[in-house]
Amino acid sequence: MLTKRIIPCLDVSAGRVVKGVSFVNLRDAGDPVEMAAFYDREGADELVFLDITASSDDRETMIDVVKRVSEEVFIPLTVGGGVRTAADVRKLLNAGADKVSMNTAAVMTPSAFADAADAFGSQCMVIAIDARRIQPGGPVVAPDFLPDGHPGKGELAIGPDSIWEVFVHGGRTPTGIDALKWARHMADLGAGEVLLTSMDADGHKDGYDLELTRAISDAVSIPVIASGGAGSPAHLAEALDSGANGGHADAALAASIFHFGQFSIAETKQELAKKNLLMREAHD
Repeated sequence: MLTKRIIPCLDVSAGRVVKGVSFVNLRDAGDPVEMAAFYDREGADELVFLDITASSDDRETMIDVVKRVSEEVFIPLTVGGGVRTAADVRKLLNAGADKVSMNTAAVMTPSAFADAADAFGSQCMVIAIDARRIQPGGPVVAPDFLPDGHPGKGELAIGPDSIWEVFVHGGRTPTGIDALKWARHMADLGAGEVLLTSMDADGHKDGYDLELTRAISDAVSIPVIASGGAGSPAHLAEALDSGANGGHADAALAASIFHFGQFSIAETKQELAKKNLLMREAHD
């Protein structure tokens, strides 16, 4: 049995860690370098750093912050936000990232993600998917910003049976792409892992969208990180549960419950171990 992973997430905007609800109403949560060092000491398995306004602001990821974070942690670091090309991936790997995630650029130009996976290996490439449940009567055609010939306007487009839609630009822009189809497509293009965020559940602390997490986890052969909705260790356990009603995820990402001191990494791992989930030991 593979060890399940607990991953704190640092959503960074203007050089500060922030946390919101369903991607809006952001509030300050601290300094990213200090928080990264804290989570490393606490026994987190990995760390995710997302520059959440880089794509919408049309700028590169904050390389200097990534460098300072990487100097403080000795656990795997995944970095995303504003990553557009294989050259951007190289910069982040050189700055200390172990893995790089792409979302908006992967949607706009899937070949850019494939090029990076070819250049650096699938183990370095994470496809980040921000998904929201489709509202009844919602659009079933791709927005005009997708280029002609894009698979999101064809075989990957939302259909009558679709349940979740992919969003980009930090959750600001709908794409008309079916999230389940997109996950399979990106796995075929070389993604080594899926970072899956439920926009509906994000920040509400009512638990992960288990239906979404389970559907994506069962659809691909690569690891899936569940994200969005953690309010207690029990919620993480549900996302990692391989049973019929569990999320079937390989890792659980959380922010609010850790950033604001509601639960520690050690407490969370102890609770998950009680549910027979194999965990790496945390520091007390």
